[in-house]
Amino acid sequence: MDATTPQRATDLPVQEIDVTTDTRDILAHANQGAKKRGLQDWLICDVDAHHVETVSWHELVEYIEDPVIRHQAMLFHKEKLGGAPYGLNGDMGLKYQDVGGRIPHQASLREKTEPGTHRDVTLTRRAMQSLGVDYMVLFPTPMLTLGLHPQPEMEVYLGRAYNRWLIDKVLSVDSRIKTLAYLPFNVPAEAERTIEEFADKPGVIGFCVPSTRHKPVHHNDYMRTYAMLEERGLPIAFHAAYHWQDASLATVNRFLGMHALGFVWCNMVHMTNWILNGIPERFPKLKSIWVESGLAWIPFLMQRLDDQYLMRPSEAPQLKKLPSAYMRENCWYTTQPMETSNMKALELTLEMINAESQLLFASDWPHFDFDLPQEIYDLPFLSEQAKRNILGLNAAKLFNLDPTPVKRL
Repeated sequence: MDATTPQRATDLPVQEIDVTTDTRDILAHANQGAKKRGLQDWLICDVDAHHVETVSWHELVEYIEDPVIRHQAMLFHKEKLGGAPYGLNGDMGLKYQDVGGRIPHQASLREKTEPGTHRDVTLTRRAMQSLGVDYMVLFPTPMLTLGLHPQPEMEVYLGRAYNRWLIDKVLSVDSRIKTLAYLPFNVPAEAERTIEEFADKPGVIGFCVPSTRHKPVHHNDYMRTYAMLEERGLPIAFHAAYHWQDASLATVNRFLGMHALGFVWCNMVHMTNWILNGIPERFPKLKSIWVESGLAWIPFLMQRLDDQYLMRPSEAPQLKKLPSAYMRENCWYTTQPMETSNMKALELTLEMINAESQLLFASDWPHFDFDLPQEIYDLPFLSEQAKRNILGLNAAKLFNLDPTPVKRL
């Protein structure tokens, strides 16, 4: 067993899971299911998994560029002044995701880890082993609301510090762990500087814009950012999240409803502007990925935009084909959370988005609504080649990854 293979936790009898339970025990059935289906020989790339970066916030703030902000942040954590991690803007909705403590791993993973290896490396390896994943693309969690921070410079300071810390402490340790680096989108000049600094760093396979923000993606200020990514052959991802204080969601009185709508709404707005303002025509080689909004919204938006465009084409003069064609041919989507309550609707959805080439598997581990690779493998209407493409080969092509499976099941 090589150094990158985490040791298996001792098999435990059926027990109640708490925040200290080993990831491999939480996911024991997932691991057995992957083996049962013979996924050992399939390339599986998890394009969206998460860690709780605030656990290591005392390390991360040491990477802040500005000396005054860095000093304040380090002093804050040294003195243990309490409250949220320094610099972050929170969202009360985060307190609802663990369903009153009934899904404890959503709130925190406090399991023991081996000395000598960074905690995030160990936890990521354990998840990869249990899920049967060859590559895992890691995203932050609380930082996904930074796009709404009242101080735009804080997104710059913290986003760039996060990128440096993640590369130094996690990505450099294991080549199977990747990231779409945080792009401080609210300050276009800083977004460009971020691309210049991090595009060639180990483990960086593209860049991510957290979607909960009010900046229009079609603004001319971002055209150089898109050109820089297109020239480098790197994709841009729009990672959805929710924000209950958004005025459009203010009347929703259940977290269930806000969560269902919020993760979709932000990407629907950005996608509408992305397509109708002709970004795929202006940057035909730029690949965009739409993350963690599920799939059910895509057929709706395709039909709605097509219907309106056919009546008012003069308002989208850059388009040379229907909006749905750009959404199907120029955009990539991640599976999670894949809506499976109506299999006929799901089959039609996958057909409409050309899933065999445009869909990427994502687990969203360790969030409460995470999916397993088996969700794709067990779909009866997909060919084996389509399943292999969705589970890993599409990602290997998109991110220029070695398509040879390297998992340790």
